[in-house]
Amino acid sequence: QVQLVESGGGLVQPGGSLRLSCAASGRTFSSYAMGWFRQAPGKEREFVAVIRWSDSSTYYAGSVKGRFTISRDNAKNTVYLQMNSLKPEDTAVYYCAAGLRGWGTPMSQYDYWGQGTQVTVSS
Repeated sequence: QVQLVESGGGLVQPGGSLRLSCAASGRTFSSYAMGWFRQAPGKEREFVAVIRWSDSSTYYAGSVKGRFTISRDNAKNTVYLQMNSLKPEDTAVYYCAAGLRGWGTPMSQYDYWGQGTQVTVSS
């Protein structure tokens, strides 16, 4: 069992930055990868970024590549999403997820989910 808790969301102006945190507890050793997803009002949940637990290999959605960075701190059992140059279209609830089988983009590959944290980008 893995428990995930996101934090760090809030209101930011376009062009600003936020850093989201995802604190993991439980049997985190069983996780193959940690990912970030987001869901805007009226839209489907979409993949944002993923980091492989073993070697910190990363992969990003094209819409955020170059602006967002996913990283880990194994000593703290925490995964981060640094978001720079934020745009209004980045407004969404952001969720972290733990995958046991792989580190792909489909939601079905992830087994545990946090409650989400709201990110609003507006002037």
